[in-house]
Amino acid sequence: MRWNKLEDEACSVARTVSVIGDRWTLLILRDCFLRVRRFEEFQARLGVTRPILASRLRKLVKDFVLAKVPYQERPLRYEYRLTQKGLDLYPIVMAIVHWGDIHMAGKKGRPLLHQHTNCGKTFDPVMICSECGEPLSPKQVHVHRGPGAASPRHMPADVPAGDRKQRRPVRSSRAHP
Repeated sequence: MRWNKLEDEACSVARTVSVIGDRWTLLILRDCFLRVRRFEEFQARLGVTRPILASRLRKLVKDFVLAKVPYQERPLRYEYRLTQKGLDLYPIVMAIVHWGDIHMAGKKGRPLLHQHTNCGKTFDPVMICSECGEPLSPKQVHVHRGPGAASPRHMPADVPAGDRKQRRPVRSSRAHP
């Protein structure tokens, strides 16, 4: 897998990383979900250099994650708004926030709390099955070859032999969760 060709891989994780896989991009997306829209606001909040910020915003627009929308005519100025493709990244950003709250929060606790406007309660994001509504964990999910699969090297180790090339099992002394 070549870093500069991730968008061409038959792997959804690799393709997604090609769009959002750098620290500035993730922080820009975080701020977009916090309703930051203007270049100067991003720069002030993030402390990123103008060229880096401009580059990341350009890429997010090129990838249709953000739309560049004029908000002032003289001088012409733009703001950046999440597209539907960008809004669809919300569960990913919330999963990262949740992981950070659990594993990286300081002694004072979570820096932000998320409140559901419908019920008024503070919540933790939870991944559930879209069919039955049950919470999901890696042990409860079976992965198998889909119509967009290409290379057997991207198949999970436990995919049935008919779905991948035969390989000898690799024994490891490391314990896996």
